[in-house]
Amino acid sequence: MKLKPRKILLALALAAVAAGTSVVSTAQAGTLALNIAYKGASQRAVWQQVVDEFKKAHPDVDVKVSFIDEEAYKVQLPGWLSTVAPDIVNWHDGERMAYYAQRGLFDDLSGDWQKNGWNGMYASTKEASSYKGKQYAAPTVYYSWGMFYRKDLFEKAGIKGEPKTWDEFLDASKKLKAAGITPIAVAGRDAWTLAGWFDYLDLRLNGNAFHQKLMAGEIPYTDPRVKKVYTTWKQLIDDGYFINNSLSYDLDAVQPFLFQGKAGMMLMGTFIAAGFPDNVKSQMGYFQFPIIDSKVPTAEDGPVESLHIPSKAKNKTDAHTFLAFVATPEIGEQLAKGLGSLSANSKSPEPEEPISKIGFQILSNTKGGIAQFYDRDMTKEMADEGMKGMQQFVSDPSKLDDILAQLEQTRQRIYKK
Repeated sequence: MKLKPRKILLALALAAVAAGTSVVSTAQAGTLALNIAYKGASQRAVWQQVVDEFKKAHPDVDVKVSFIDEEAYKVQLPGWLSTVAPDIVNWHDGERMAYYAQRGLFDDLSGDWQKNGWNGMYASTKEASSYKGKQYAAPTVYYSWGMFYRKDLFEKAGIKGEPKTWDEFLDASKKLKAAGITPIAVAGRDAWTLAGWFDYLDLRLNGNAFHQKLMAGEIPYTDPRVKKVYTTWKQLIDDGYFINNSLSYDLDAVQPFLFQGKAGMMLMGTFIAAGFPDNVKSQMGYFQFPIIDSKVPTAEDGPVESLHIPSKAKNKTDAHTFLAFVATPEIGEQLAKGLGSLSANSKSPEPEEPISKIGFQILSNTKGGIAQFYDRDMTKEMADEGMKGMQQFVSDPSKLDDILAQLEQTRQRIYKK
């Protein structure tokens, strides 16, 4: 006679009791499903390395990892979280995390923070990992934003040292232009690179508290403080300090301006440093975005990557074990190297690569807070409209008032405020 599945399980359980052992469902104790977003072969390789090390440490756990290209991942994530979810996903801190926490799609990890000592190790990223006082993320890496520059071109233009103040920055730009070198490269076709300029000008002029209120839709775009961000930016455009036709270049296309000595500076995240050609690496420097108002506490962009347990995950026990494994100083260092970033774990060793080291020190010493970056600190719809407005502004700065009025209408529609 053929036994039905339920009778087979019952027979196994009775046999186990007789043998003095217990039976655990393989679905609960066996398989850990991970969905990992990646960009490029090196990012995939470092995550695979971490997964392999976890398997060695926990041979009883069968890990199934799916690697998905970052752009496709962004589109597919909402579907996974609301239907058949994996046990672990990687994502972003800040508003991007809060969006899913607010909808009950990410598990509360506050207990992990208490139990694993994360409050100390991840103190600088705790706020970005929190929603309404609870933590929903396990931070992995973050990266600094600042000004890359060519040391040899600075010397050629007679610039003494890295600009620390806005006046020094304007003076350096003037000298580069006089020497026949475009002062600043920017990849305006990638609207998010323009958002970096907006973030830093707003953080330096108005501070992080104001910036976060603006990101949350609580401040009108017609506010004079917002307009001041754009008029400060407009001064650089009017003085001819950015490359011509910047809206026609994406990040890959604009970097050769630096490498070939045609542009002196570029505002960007430290993650690009790993791709610098060997022949210019020694000439590339990196400095903190200049201070505009010394009375405003200095804040930085430091976008945090993170791991999360979906609320609909099936194997949460092993998922918590995986998070604890990854959230160690050693794995933090390993991920940082492989992802071209900085470990979010304060107990990880400082990076050895010179530019990453400067970025690490900038973020470690900031007193005014760490922002997550424009399109991670606000709702996607508003961020998309805001970045479209930045491209319109760069294309024709004289339309600034019209652009801000349009953004204000959009803000009122989205936030009902």
